[in-house]
Amino acid sequence: MSQSADFFDVAARQRAHRAFTDEPVDDATLERLLDTAVSAPSAENRQPWEFIVVRDADTRTAIGDLMARAWDGGGREHSQHRLSPALLADVDLAMHGGVAAAPVVIVVCADVERGDERTLGSSIFPAVQNLLLGATALGLGTALTTIATVFGRELATLLELPDHVRPVAVVPLGHPARQLGPSKREPAASHTHRDRYGVTWR
Repeated sequence: MSQSADFFDVAARQRAHRAFTDEPVDDATLERLLDTAVSAPSAENRQPWEFIVVRDADTRTAIGDLMARAWDGGGREHSQHRLSPALLADVDLAMHGGVAAAPVVIVVCADVERGDERTLGSSIFPAVQNLLLGATALGLGTALTTIATVFGRELATLLELPDHVRPVAVVPLGHPARQLGPSKREPAASHTHRDRYGVTWR
């Protein structure tokens, strides 16, 4: 199989995992994934990302508590009519200990002194996507979450972030507790237009 085919297979298999075993993930694996993350493009090549790798159980629990507060304080109400019952139940479990139970939680942050605030997202999230894809390639599970940033100041205090470093995303990482099937996506052609909106792709 060619390298390009390998990539497309990995991209198709990338799923949000919210339940993990307690099997550890070693530093060498994490360093490989983080090197993959920082291969992402960034605005003006400013590379504003900072990664806080959290293994400490108490800190992971505290991050999980912030997620639960945000979910119970309005996140669930917002999502309950937008998610299927099965997905809602899955997210409920994730918000109440599932994410915190991952052996590693990576808090992805942005240094606002190294990047323009208007372009931070376009720098940070490509790096997160590289991280997710790299984990998938290695058979690990991850999920992109941002709900804990509702309590960004508390999260920053917990991680002792300086004022110019802001939490943007929380990525649990570990060995999946269960394997997930293929993602459910509408065909790209159903949302693709030729030259102008409304001219169908095919």
